Amino acid sequence: MTDLKSIYNGTMKYTYNGVLCLKNPFDFAIYQQIIFNIAPDLILEIGTNHGGSALYLADLLNVTSNGIVYSIDITDNDIDKKVMLHPRIKLFSSGWQNFDVGLMKKFKKVIVIDDGSHQYKDVLGALNKFSSFVTNDSYYIVEDGVINQLGLESQYDRGPLRAINDFLKGNKNFMVDRYLCNYFGESTTFNTDGYLKRL
Repeated sequence: MTDLKSIYNGTMKYTYNGVLCLKNPFDFAIYQQIIFNIAPDLILEIGTNHGGSALYLADLLNVTSNGIVYSIDITDNDIDKKVMLHPRIKLFSSGWQNFDVGLMKKFKKVIVIDDGSHQYKDVLGALNKFSSFVTNDSYYIVEDGVINQLGLESQYDRGPLRAINDFLKGNKNFMVDRYLCNYFGESTTFNTDGYLKRL
């Protein structure tokens, strides 16, 4: 029987269109459902890495014939050329803290995906900075709460789950979408408690 660590090991090698994206395919399947249901004008992604997930998201937007991906990181050294050349991707390499939120104001339907450092202070800081731009019935997705199940939470100051819990205490306009979190069964998502729906 497959266990969580073997899924994690596979995820760390997972690619899209030849570009490393480090995503659990269960979550990728959920992402495409969210995107087709919401048809966002903007997907803000925190954490580009090689750019495989940005490429996947942008290609989904090609199917809907609408929207752009803003992908933020602290460097663009590892980003694949396919990602750099995609007309629906705009890259920012000065970190989420320095991102100008004024660039988000013109969009009517917004999804935010945080796949950044996973450190508690960064996840909570990004939630506080960007959550107000998520539109009603859309999502702020916090990735990799699974680190707790993998026994790695001490490396991240209890990471995403601690940040989600603290954020929700003061933000009643978001709720954890349990339907999506358990879509393929309990603990199949790597975004544990991370599908935050704006009410």
